[in-house]
This record gives sequence, structure tokens and C-alpha cells, in this order.
Amino acid sequence: MYSYATLGAADIAAAQVFFDACLSPLGIRRFYQDDASIAYRHPDRPGDLWVLHPYNGAPASPSNGGMLAFAAPSAQAVQAFHAAALVHGGVDEGPPGYRENYAPDFYVAYVRDPCGNKMSAVWRDPARAKPKANP
Repeated sequence: MYSYATLGAADIAAAQVFFDACLSPLGIRRFYQDDASIAYRHPDRPGDLWVLHPYNGAPASPSNGGMLAFAAPSAQAVQAFHAAALVHGGVDEGPPGYRENYAPDFYVAYVRDPCGNKMSAVWRDPARAKPKANP
């Protein structure tokens, strides 16, 4: 649905350690890096994530109300994403689990990266999906 997304980072080397660790369980890999940016993509899905020093030279800061949600292949991948984020300097914003207030099949974990950017990993559990109504 999107071509790419960007997140600001003050320390690209630290961001690389964080994002390599927490995106790996989701099948998302780093494909580019230089002194000012790193970039990630999933081999089977469109859209790239770029983590970079802001182009305007101002300090990196998180958006208010902004969040990236990554598709996960399983509940275990959501759990691994969350655990890796916390080990690598992330902050818990909601532990792995079902959020039935969203949908019965919505399994998610929320974190903030070391710069404060909010993100989540989401798995839609087919065993808990509501059956579609017949028209």
C-alpha cells in the first residue's frame, strides 16, 4: 500500500542493531546502509522502511499519533519482535496478545524504538477470525 516510510534516528549504528534484531523475526532484512541511513524490506512484500538522519538537520523526533505496523507471519514472530525490541533498547508499549476490542483475530505487540518511534507487529489468527456473513 505504501512505497516507503521513514523514521528519524539520531544514532544510525544503534538504530541498525535495534532494527536488525526486531525486524528479522518478521522476515524483514536490511538491504542498504551508509553513514546517514539504513533501509529494510521484505522479499515478498512492497514497501521499504528507511531509518535516517532527518534531511533538514533538525534532531530526530517521533511523530505524535504516528505508528508503523508490520505484518507478522505468526504469534511467535510477534513475540520475537517484541522481545528483540526490548533487549535492544526499545520500550514496551503493549505486550504481545490478542486485542479483541479491535478484532477477535488481532494479535499484536507495541514498542517504541530507542528514538521514541512507535511500532507494532501484527498477526491475524485465522483460527479466531470471524466468519464472513453471506450476502
